[in-house]
Amino acid sequence: MKKLVYIGLGSNVGDRAANLESAIARLAALGAVKARSSVYETEPMEVPAQPWFLNCAVALETDLMPKQLLARLLDIERSLGRKRSVAPPKGPRTLDLDILLFGSSVVDTAGLTIPHPAMHLRRFVLEPLAEIAPDARHPVFKRSMRELRDALPKESGAVKKLP
Repeated sequence: MKKLVYIGLGSNVGDRAANLESAIARLAALGAVKARSSVYETEPMEVPAQPWFLNCAVALETDLMPKQLLARLLDIERSLGRKRSVAPPKGPRTLDLDILLFGSSVVDTAGLTIPHPAMHLRRFVLEPLAEIAPDARHPVFKRSMRELRDALPKESGAVKKLP
């Protein structure tokens, strides 16, 4: 059974735009890319002493289950040069792929939490996600992506939509 999944993408090392484009092309092998947001340049949040990110969001229709999807996303990250074992958490990276929403499912296991546990706090996630899915509802908070974005405090990170 196909599910509509929303994936957040980010890159702040190397050719950031090319990293995002390569990742989106590879996501197409996992299902049908139904929508993609604009690209946003975003300020790093938890580790500020690093280059700014390019971020976007993609809607993917897939028949993969959550853990299968996560494994494939990690494969894509590795194939595009991400080395999780070497890089500090939240530090610079060629590519970061996060499952934001998986239909209306809630998953809470040791290696995977859906919806993404911090998405409601991050403008770099909510701005592109609200662009492609403004009325999608957070299955725990029962609020739309637009409502969650609009509730963010001003200091939740600078975001600039690129042309």
